[in-house]
Amino acid sequence: MSPGDRIFGDQVAKVLESKTPDYQVNDLIVGNFGWQTVSIVSPATLHETSGFPAPYKLSDIGGLSPSLGLGVLGMTGNAALFGFLEICEPKPGEIVVVSGAAGAVGSHVAQIAKHIGCIVIGLTGSDKKVNYLLNDLKLDAAFNYKTVDIASSLVKVAPQGIDCYFDNVGGEISRIVMDRMKTKGRVSVCGSISSYNDEPKSSPKNPVLTLPSITAKQLTVQEFLVWNWSDRFSEGIQRNLAWIKEGWLKYPEKIFEGFEKLPEAFIDMLKGGNMGKAVVRV
Repeated sequence: MSPGDRIFGDQVAKVLESKTPDYQVNDLIVGNFGWQTVSIVSPATLHETSGFPAPYKLSDIGGLSPSLGLGVLGMTGNAALFGFLEICEPKPGEIVVVSGAAGAVGSHVAQIAKHIGCIVIGLTGSDKKVNYLLNDLKLDAAFNYKTVDIASSLVKVAPQGIDCYFDNVGGEISRIVMDRMKTKGRVSVCGSISSYNDEPKSSPKNPVLTLPSITAKQLTVQEFLVWNWSDRFSEGIQRNLAWIKEGWLKYPEKIFEGFEKLPEAFIDMLKGGNMGKAVVRV
């Protein structure tokens, strides 16, 4: 990106005017319209010009907040559902570690893992978030990586090793977790937030650190983009909506009010200031 470029970002937007029968006035649609309050969009060409999927209508979510279309009932929820279940293929009784476990995707993954009967360990960046993971989400263990030695903590709570790792952070934490994994463990790589601000010339050191564990333990490590399941997006939304209605899937939001709050919200999210999904309401 260059100075002056529109910053990309998903919105739940209301249709003010439409010249296509696919979208009616007052429809709520989800799309990558970027950081702007009004957009003029040709849905048929948006993917071609931006690389992002075409906008889609927000599903009937039964009176829940439309903001959930950006979180648990949108890209975030589908990343958690498909990225965890399809790649890690967890089984009841297996030990699952989730990094970034109090974030939007991580907290969702942790709850799915608990629901299917896994033993779940969450890694996060504050004592407040540790308490949330233990008391609200009922994880089996949770650690503040800033104050606790993660390697020794994992030895204590998972002495036999780890079956599945859902990775949101990359870097040194992921090296430590992979060192503790069982032979033929499965790793789903959703993000690498610890290295997003690294200089490009230094970034190769991160995956190199994990290679000995991957090789020696014959780990299956798969990165993914949520759009790999674009043809199943509606299915994922409906599954997550059903879990909300069942009463066990929690979906915290941190809402910032006002368009001018976008930079503050973005920086706060990258610093780990949110639990669950960070949303700006314009």
